[in-house]
Amino acid sequence: MTFELTELSLAEKAALGSGQDFWTTKAVGPVPSLVLTDGPHGVRRQAGATDHLGLAGSLPATCFPPAVGLGQSWDAELVRRVGVALGRESRNLGVDVLLGPGINIKRDPRCGRNFEYYSEDPVLTGVLGAAWVQGLQSTGVGASLKHFAANNTEHDRMRSSSDIDPRPLREIYLRAFAHIVRTAEPWTVMCSYNRINGVPAAENRWLLTELLREEWGYQGLVVSDWGAVSDRVAAVAAGLDLQMPSSGSASDDAVVAAVRAGTLDPAVVDRAAERVAALAAKAVAGRADVEPHDAPEHHALAREVAAQCIVLLRNDGGLLPLSPSRSIAVIGEFAESPRYQGGGSSHVNPTRVDTPLAEIRALATGTVTYAQGFTTDGSPAGALSEEAVRAAAQAEVAVLFLGLAASQESEGFDRDHIELPAGQLALLTEVLAVQPDTVVVLAHGGVLRLAPIGAPAILDGALLGQAGGGAIADVLFGAVNPSGRLTETVPVRIQDTPAYLNFPGENSHVRYGEGLFVGYRWYDARELEVGYPFGHGLSYTSFEYSDLAVDSASADLTVSVTITNTGDRAGREVVQCYTAKPDSTVVRPPRELKGFRGVYLEPGAGERVRITIRREDLAYWETRTDQWIVEDGDYEVSVGASSRDLRCVAKVSVSGDQVRLPLSLESTLGEIMTDPNAGPVLEFLAGNAPAGMAADGGDALGLDLARMMASVPLGKLVAFGAGSLAELEQVIAKVNGPS
Repeated sequence: MTFELTELSLAEKAALGSGQDFWTTKAVGPVPSLVLTDGPHGVRRQAGATDHLGLAGSLPATCFPPAVGLGQSWDAELVRRVGVALGRESRNLGVDVLLGPGINIKRDPRCGRNFEYYSEDPVLTGVLGAAWVQGLQSTGVGASLKHFAANNTEHDRMRSSSDIDPRPLREIYLRAFAHIVRTAEPWTVMCSYNRINGVPAAENRWLLTELLREEWGYQGLVVSDWGAVSDRVAAVAAGLDLQMPSSGSASDDAVVAAVRAGTLDPAVVDRAAERVAALAAKAVAGRADVEPHDAPEHHALAREVAAQCIVLLRNDGGLLPLSPSRSIAVIGEFAESPRYQGGGSSHVNPTRVDTPLAEIRALATGTVTYAQGFTTDGSPAGALSEEAVRAAAQAEVAVLFLGLAASQESEGFDRDHIELPAGQLALLTEVLAVQPDTVVVLAHGGVLRLAPIGAPAILDGALLGQAGGGAIADVLFGAVNPSGRLTETVPVRIQDTPAYLNFPGENSHVRYGEGLFVGYRWYDARELEVGYPFGHGLSYTSFEYSDLAVDSASADLTVSVTITNTGDRAGREVVQCYTAKPDSTVVRPPRELKGFRGVYLEPGAGERVRITIRREDLAYWETRTDQWIVEDGDYEVSVGASSRDLRCVAKVSVSGDQVRLPLSLESTLGEIMTDPNAGPVLEFLAGNAPAGMAADGGDALGLDLARMMASVPLGKLVAFGAGSLAELEQVIAKVNGPS
């Protein structure tokens, strides 16, 4: 299906590029109106009052685990199934484009919107984000990949500039976007509020046209984040197709006026209108494939997914799983009023909410008592604390729910610290004093400092969606063997974090001073102790790794390793694959995640697991030539259960890409020594070398003259008597050949 636009006027084409109201586009000529609405972990379809902050109500929809929880599954197929379910609900609620997934990198644990994002790692983010897009769009509903790009803080988010060097921008902050655009082809990409190196994302031609369309080959529509456009004419010229929400007719009129004044190419307006029409054609085709969904079935899926997202951080003495017959004291306000999603534009009106307390009681056969223990509104909790301590002392085991309330983290602001509330930590100390067998269950959207938690068992649920209560009960009692893994590093203290001195920025600028060293890359490079490493997660069983092999016969690497369940329970292991290039000629992290695969095994069973490392994921961004380069030589390939629990390592030789840099007077002597084409230059220098410049000539002065001279530019050698500048330029020109 296509919509013909040849009969539309300039004004009508301009009108296609802005919203009709808050959530819908205009119907113009043959092009129908479309409905776009917030996601990404549920459909926030507002039927009455509309807003972008989650203030007004919305129609009931399944609240699946937000990305902070969903990412902890490390399971692309599970994420794809969530995408399919979201697509079906979107169609049934009359939604054409669901605004997600959010795939920005978790640069700093204090970012208020981290609960909407998957990970601190771009490869993990890219794989999971692509699965979400593919699942959603298989139902005829469009995705909106966001927030493009480098939107990593909420502070001053509508004007702040993310100031990033080329390598981290490419290798960390754009890598997941590139992967998803190329492999999943999202119908829309949403540009972010912030500036990138001083240029607003909505007006950034390099970002929206040169990179996204010309380099990555993107064919879909670029939509603004709601309210991100300040200058519609500049935005359209840069490559923006659709401004949301409605701005009345003012921005449409500005586009028409710019074309008539000759300051805006009418072909740009035509292309934007054609992209809106193409999106409408896809959406209309999708409307014909409405498949009613079953709300209880989706709730059951939400419970299954949530259980796979829970991370068993600690289990000293095998305290978990609990026997259903033991008497249990359930403590904490979150057990009865769970924190299961983040605040702001993604806030979902759930179809139902399972509370951990009710679900624990449903599975337990022994006595279950409950004590609130603390409040989340800051009111004194003396009597509540005393009641909780008594309950813990009288039970055989305590399950204590701790975490952050919605008011303590949300879209729109960043946290000042990563501490649990002092009252909760004080209660934990008191409970542990009377009940050593205490399990802590955590609920939070951003990373917490966990060093003060001395309980023998800790379950990290992050945010688990509306069925999280049942999922927690399933894991506590062993109905589900936990297999979740951390998607970001838990630091020992906030001062250890990579962006500590550069977050959230000042004077509307955020300097990404840590460069490539985001998340585990930073902690590993500095050999810092961490609370829990990236990729960490325990199980109720155990796994053995053996017989690692790496096949480099094709362009991609194929890593294979045998995983054996050596315990007495069935379980799922997440096999993680990291690479390193210790002798790299450029700065690199000590190791980087390049692939992963989950394997489910019965007790005693083994399986050969294969993971593909794509050649493009081995590449670094070469700033001197503006291209991706795979270095030649040996790479270390490690597999294990976390970034710091690597069980096997192997070396593999990779044939690299050739980097040919034209020589110039600024090329150093050391650089030409490694250039196979620079023989004539070396001969010229040798024939004109002044007396006393032998490699050992600096011995009397205590110098390593060879090393010192290696950093001297060729043009400077003339000052030492190495021929004439004109002669040297002629030799260099011959070596470089025709330009």
